Amino acid sequence: MNHTQSPESRVSGAVVTVLMLLTIFGPISMDLYLPVLPALTEELGAATSMAQLTVTACLLGLAFGQVIAGPLSDRFGRRIPVLIGISGFIVTSVLCALSPTIEVLIVVRFLQGLFGAVGLVISQAAGRDLYEGRALIRFYGRLTVLSGFAAIVGPLIGGQLARFTDWRGLFLFLAAIGGALLLAALLILKETLPVERRTRGGLGPILRDFRYLLSDRHLLGVVLVTGFVSAALFAYLSGATYVLQGIYGLTPQQYSFAFGLNSLGFMVFGYLSSRAAERWSETGALTVGLAMCGVGATGLLLTGLFQLQLVVVIVSLLVMVSGVAATSPPTTSLAMAGYPQLAGTASSLLGLTRFAFGGISAPLVGLGGADTVLPLGIVTVGSVVLAVVAFVMLVNRP
Repeated sequence: MNHTQSPESRVSGAVVTVLMLLTIFGPISMDLYLPVLPALTEELGAATSMAQLTVTACLLGLAFGQVIAGPLSDRFGRRIPVLIGISGFIVTSVLCALSPTIEVLIVVRFLQGLFGAVGLVISQAAGRDLYEGRALIRFYGRLTVLSGFAAIVGPLIGGQLARFTDWRGLFLFLAAIGGALLLAALLILKETLPVERRTRGGLGPILRDFRYLLSDRHLLGVVLVTGFVSAALFAYLSGATYVLQGIYGLTPQQYSFAFGLNSLGFMVFGYLSSRAAERWSETGALTVGLAMCGVGATGLLLTGLFQLQLVVVIVSLLVMVSGVAATSPPTTSLAMAGYPQLAGTASSLLGLTRFAFGGISAPLVGLGGADTVLPLGIVTVGSVVLAVVAFVMLVNRP
């Protein structure tokens, strides 16, 4: 199989680099302010569950923004939607910093996610424009590694910046990151989808394309698997700051390093999974990832039931998060490889499921309050069980 770029889609390495940098929108938007989420909760006089809705709102924005951006990029190309998305991200990041109440912050966080979604979906779709076969798997593996790297840098920077500024300053920092990406996109990013390969029509054809993709039982299974493991991941993103700081007494800086350890695992196993999927099989790599998710989530549930030590929580989170990363390259490749003509729509379907399921799971972790690990254990175990059911019934079924 040809491992190089398709002849009609040859672009510079700088363009590919910008596309990969666009994947930082999601993790940076989510992770940078997590170390100061408890302080934000106190300053705005909000309940824990209300503060966690700022996470949910961003997740839902990231979900629904991809539904809009993916099909539009199939029709109008990749470059213009990216520029609009980055510009909107900058504006909404500033508005987050200026939010006077938790309610206003929740609304603006949704809009921030909506614009931030553009970079996520188009980086995946443009990768499908440029690559095929094993090269496509490698590209998605790099996206996973870079997402993990951004997830490491985000809370580490957030934790260190918390020494000098408050949560409002962190949102201004997000705006600055968006400005740097906008400049890079303006100067470097070229169009990856030729006019002759674009789709035609309005809302009707878009809905038809979604129905067409979901009629594929195998693709539906892959989408559900990635959605349920994402629910476990975002339950961790939403709940871990309260567990590690509130229950186990870590400082924001200590939390950022614990978070960074998990993100390092995300990077390493995202890379290893892409290599395993390329050399072994995509379903084999996916099976290993799901098993790791199950082990880690079970450790969290046992901690909630028996009040185990901090080291058990750290190891369980590391194994689960690494397992989620291991599922990412094979699920993305399995979903995207068969539909080059609908790459943007397929990418948006994956993104919608990942962030919508994550948005549902995130507030569930806060329902039991901030003084117990049990809700986090229950939500993550339940999510992984549903992912395994989808895998067995739809993906791995002959």
